Amino acid sequence: MALKLGILDQSIVFPGQTAADALHNTVKLAQLAESLGYERFWVSEHHDSDRLAGSSPEVLIAYLLAQTESIRIGSGGVMLQHYQPYKVAENFNMLATLAPGRVELGIGRAPGGLPRSTRALQAAETEKLENKLEELQLFLRGPAGEDHSLPGLQASPLPSQPAGVFMLGTSVASAELAAERGLPYVFALFINNDPEAARQAFDTYHRSFNGSAGEKPKAILALSVIAADTEEEAAAIADDLLSVRVTLASGKTVNVSTLEQAEEFARQAGESYTAEVREADVTKGTKETVRSRILELGEAYGVEEFVFTTVVGDYEKRARSVALLKEAFEEIAVSR
Repeated sequence: MALKLGILDQSIVFPGQTAADALHNTVKLAQLAESLGYERFWVSEHHDSDRLAGSSPEVLIAYLLAQTESIRIGSGGVMLQHYQPYKVAENFNMLATLAPGRVELGIGRAPGGLPRSTRALQAAETEKLENKLEELQLFLRGPAGEDHSLPGLQASPLPSQPAGVFMLGTSVASAELAAERGLPYVFALFINNDPEAARQAFDTYHRSFNGSAGEKPKAILALSVIAADTEEEAAAIADDLLSVRVTLASGKTVNVSTLEQAEEFARQAGESYTAEVREADVTKGTKETVRSRILELGEAYGVEEFVFTTVVGDYEKRARSVALLKEAFEEIAVSR
C-alpha cells in the first residue's frame, strides 16, 4: 500500500519577515504541495505571538481552499478547549459546503499559546474536552436530538460531505480519546520526541479503538523533516532547532522552542518551573536518508500515513525539502 503524505505549515515569522510574508509563504507552499500530489495540507493555531502568524486556522483554510483546486486543506489543529463546539461546527460545515470532500478538522488539546492568550480566549470555566468533542461531532452531522438541551439546533449549512475529524496529540490520554470517539489519531513526534510515549499512544489507540460506527483505526505520525541535496546542508539548516519541555510547579507541562518562551510561559502562569532543553527531533538529510528513517518509524509504530512540518526560514529551501520528500517516496512506488 502506498504511503499517504501530508504537510503541516505553522506560518512561522522568521527573522527579517513580516506576518504577511509568512502567510504568503504558507499559500505558496499549499499550492506546491498540491502540484506535487500530497494528500493534505494543514495549518496550525497559535495566539499572541510575534513568531507565529496563524491565529485563525478556519480563516486561513478558507483562503487556501480558494487558492487551490483539489488537495485536502485542514487544521492541525483547532484548539477546541477555547471555543463552543457549535460555532466550530458552523465554521467547518460552511467550509465543507463550499469545498465538498476537501476539508479536514484536526482537534488539538494544547492551548496554542501562553497563559495570557488562554485567559483572553476563555471567558468562563469550560467543559471537559471529551464533552466538547462529542457535541462537535454531533453538530457536524445533523441537528441536536430530543435529549439535547437545545433540541433541533442545527449548525447550518449541513454539507453533503462533512469535514473529516482527526484527534491530535502527544500522549496516551489523547490516544484514548481518539479511540473512544472512533476518530483518526495523529501523534506529534515533533513535539513529544519520546519514542516510548509514541509507542504507548499508538498501542493504546489500536487496542481501545471503538469501531461501533463502522470506522477503522487510522494512525498518522507527524514529524519534523528537513530534506536537502546534501547531508551537510540539512544538518546546517537544522542546527539551531531546540525543544524545551516546561514543567510548572502545578505539574502542568508544555513544549516550547526557546528558554525565553519557557520563562515567559511560567511568568504568565504565575508559577515556578523547571525546563529541560533537548535537541529537536528532526529527521534530516538527503532524500534517501530521510526516506529510510521515515520508513523505519512507520514500521516501528505501524503507521502508513505521515504529516511533515519543515521549519526552514528560507522559503526556497523549505520548498526544496517538500519536493525532495515527495520525490523520495515516488521513487519507492516506481521501484515496486
